[in-house]
Amino acid sequence: MHETTLLTPQAWEAFYVIVGSTAGALIGLQFVVLTLITESGMIRGTTDTFSAFASPNVVHFCAALLVSATMSAPWSGLGPPGVAVAMAGVCGVVYSVVVLARAMRQQDYKPVLEDWIWHAALPILAYAALVYAGTRLRTDTLFVVGGAVLLLVFIGIHNAWDTVTYVMLERARERKTRADAAKATAAKAAERASSTGPVPSPRSGVDPPSGPDEIMAPLGSGGTGEVTS
Repeated sequence: MHETTLLTPQAWEAFYVIVGSTAGALIGLQFVVLTLITESGMIRGTTDTFSAFASPNVVHFCAALLVSATMSAPWSGLGPPGVAVAMAGVCGVVYSVVVLARAMRQQDYKPVLEDWIWHAALPILAYAALVYAGTRLRTDTLFVVGGAVLLLVFIGIHNAWDTVTYVMLERARERKTRADAAKATAAKAAERASSTGPVPSPRSGVDPPSGPDEIMAPLGSGGTGEVTS
């Protein structure tokens, strides 16, 4: 009797409260991070790139929040929540396939193996698990639903952190590139100045006049410089 009670959806209420509240908080944090990055001018790329590597994080958090709220509702049986969970899983699978197509189509970033795992394979796996558990929701498949929801939260956390880290590293790399270019330009200018030598003065080699006689000499005949009244 006690074991059967622990396997009912009501026994998972504390679990879904923790997961759902965490997902909701991370949704708000994701909006704040993306706003700060956009205002600082760090995000560049096409819409496909943004939709493939940034927007899915919010969707995964929202899916975890939706399933948590669904499983926490006071249902009279397992049929209605199973249908809701299965529908959420189907929508998630379709969306994950669309995200995969966008990731393959975009040209701004070349994904590595880790990106394909966390941005494509694991989300499809999590949503497929929701479809499986929702269509046959029983006391044993409640663990599948809980594991899939927790996986979606971890996927969103990893991908959001990965995106922020990548943008910050790219920004630092661009600053270093500009600084190196400025140093190279300054070095070339200094080398060019040292090779040409000092520029001679326009009166170089001509002694300045020492007195009034020399100043007035060009005015008189024979260079004697006479002043007439």
